[in-house]
Amino acid sequence: MTDDAASFDGELVIDVEGLTKSFGGRKVVDNVDMQVAKGEIYGFLGPNGSGKTTTIRLLCGLLTPDAGHGTCLGYDILTESPRIKLQVGYMTQKFSLYEDLSIRENLDFVARIYELPNRHGAVEETIAKLNLTGRADQLAGSLSGGWKQRLALASCIMHKPKLLLLDEPTAGVDPKARREFWDEIHELAAGGLTVLVSTHYMDEAERCNKICYLAYGHLLARGTATEVIAQSGLATWTVSGPSPRRVRQLAHDLTGKSGVDMVAPFGATLHVSGLDPAALERAIAPWRSDSDLSWRQDEPTLEDVFILMMNKAPDNFS
Repeated sequence: MTDDAASFDGELVIDVEGLTKSFGGRKVVDNVDMQVAKGEIYGFLGPNGSGKTTTIRLLCGLLTPDAGHGTCLGYDILTESPRIKLQVGYMTQKFSLYEDLSIRENLDFVARIYELPNRHGAVEETIAKLNLTGRADQLAGSLSGGWKQRLALASCIMHKPKLLLLDEPTAGVDPKARREFWDEIHELAAGGLTVLVSTHYMDEAERCNKICYLAYGHLLARGTATEVIAQSGLATWTVSGPSPRRVRQLAHDLTGKSGVDMVAPFGATLHVSGLDPAALERAIAPWRSDSDLSWRQDEPTLEDVFILMMNKAPDNFS
């Protein structure tokens, strides 16, 4: 077992090497290796167009790579993809069920597609499992974003897949619904379901067992959130001032200075970061004696690390 999955003692659900995929002559996934263990929640982060969705589809045989090889759920991703697809649940970012059908009718339709035995029992079991009983006869089109999300998840797990793919599943959903959704995901993973999820939310990334950061087709970092932060080598100072205008002026003054790799506003404060701690301290020294400014050396956040990676990653459209 590789280090990427070393914290889980079970089998590898995904084990791939050298995955590469191009569209229109442009590489959207470039030589990606990855291992995911059974029961892991594996998060994919990166800017829009970074190859997250394409990578997830390659990993589980939904797309055929131009190069690379490996297995998913014990099946070869190149030659046995139909067998993989039968054991995968895939929740897209956009709600894709029928809005003029009720929750129960939508789930019954999905059960027919999968030709589930005891279709009625499977539908009612899923409704109960996702706490949809009180809304089972409500039209999907009248549901809030959070309830639509719950229905979409129900439709993905009704056939009891071994691997769940979630593509930006909580986009546009309120914080309470997001928290409840992630509680459901952790409960499913505790039962042995493996989950691959793409997200832009740092708090969601921190709820994953492992994360990877993709930028324009390249895998730049992977591990636990703590490991990714530690591996970045980033030093960060937090500075606050007497007014938003003063803080904005400081951001302008520091941006581009030698030793300063990133300046990012966080509310009434700035995070000033650099990959060379000594050079960073020299860069900020002229402002450290300013009595209007309060400086504190901090641990970098996951967001600090990812903003820096995004700023430094070459755009594959250029």
